[in-house]
Order: sequence, then structure tokens, then C-alpha cells
Amino acid sequence: MAIEASFTVEQADFPLSAVFEQLTDVTIELDRIVPTGEAIIPYFWISADDTDKLTTDLSDDLGIDQVKVIDQVEKQMFVRIDWNLNHESILTAIVNTEITLLAGIGKEKQWTFEIRASEQQELSDFQTYCQDHNISIELTELHAVSSLRSDREYDLTDGQRKALVLAYSSGYFDSPRDATQADLADELGITRQAVSSRLQRGMRRLVASSLITPEE
Repeated sequence: MAIEASFTVEQADFPLSAVFEQLTDVTIELDRIVPTGEAIIPYFWISADDTDKLTTDLSDDLGIDQVKVIDQVEKQMFVRIDWNLNHESILTAIVNTEITLLAGIGKEKQWTFEIRASEQQELSDFQTYCQDHNISIELTELHAVSSLRSDREYDLTDGQRKALVLAYSSGYFDSPRDATQADLADELGITRQAVSSRLQRGMRRLVASSLITPEE
């Protein structure tokens, strides 16, 4: 049975910590482009109000060989990173085991990663590798992979789906929240009351269609 899991790593235990030391309110997110070559997780987005103030040579980090800025747009910087896999980190744990990295996002205090394993043993091997190499991780979520379902199966309207996806990607469901209903309303071009209604109705439909059995 395929398994998906989420885990966190302290910000200081992952390469790129210098970014958090220099910039304020910064978020670093793995770009979900799948490389055609053998590069390991090469692309990241760095988002902050003051990205132009980043002067540190990130290649000074023990876990990094080279960093190249590909593009810079407003408050975002798109970078390519060549990692030094001789330095043990969460990256070497991913490379040397059979798990697949789905997503990764770093904020001021920690990184959060989502991974997939085709079976329980692969996840166990990953955890064992981390323990054996003193790589500290905290497992925060674990669930079996379910079949893909469409919005129609969940009975979501287009507006509800857009509001829920934006809320998730903007950090509305995080604790503490990185976005408010007012922020979502501005992005969607609707009132805060409309956002509240779409989120409430959308969540209710998601719960009803995915968690509640006919007997309940």
C-alpha cells in the first residue's frame, strides 16, 4: 500500500539557512518541475519583500556546491541549486532511500516536506537512515494514498475549489496563519463574507463526501 507522509526539519538543519538570517518574512518553496536529468531537487522559489538584500554567497554552505539565480520577479527569486551530497542532510536521506519527495517549503523556524513511499518498509528505511546519520526529523502526518477524485465527486463548486486551494497555498490553514480571509478576498476579487461562505460550504462538502459514511 502506498503511503504519504509529512515531516518537519529545523530550519538550521537544512541548507539555505543563511537566507533566513538575511531576509525578513521569507518563504522558500521547492519548485515542482521534475528535472529530466539527474539533478536532485534543483529549483527553488525564494519569496520575501527584500530579496534584493540577499548578498550572502549561499555556496558557502556545506550542503551546497553552487547557486545560480535564474530569474527575479518583484518579491520572488527563482534559483537553481547544485547540492553537495557528500554532506549528510535530509537530501542525502531522500537520495539514498526509495521515497519520493512531493513538496517542500521552508519558513522562519522549520522546513516541512511531503513524501511518498510505495510501501511501509520504504518509509521505515528512510526513518532508519535519518536516525543512523543523526538527521533530526519529526513525522507530523501519515496516511494511505487514496484514489484521485474530481471536484464533481466532492460536490464542490468552482468558486469553492478556488477559495480552498488559494487558502491552502497561502497558508490560511497553517498555525499561525500566514493569510487572512481579507487577504484571500483581495486575491479573488470578492468580499470577505463571500470568502467565508465559500470556505465554510466547501469544507462541509469535503467532509461530507470524504469522511462521513452513509450510516453516519
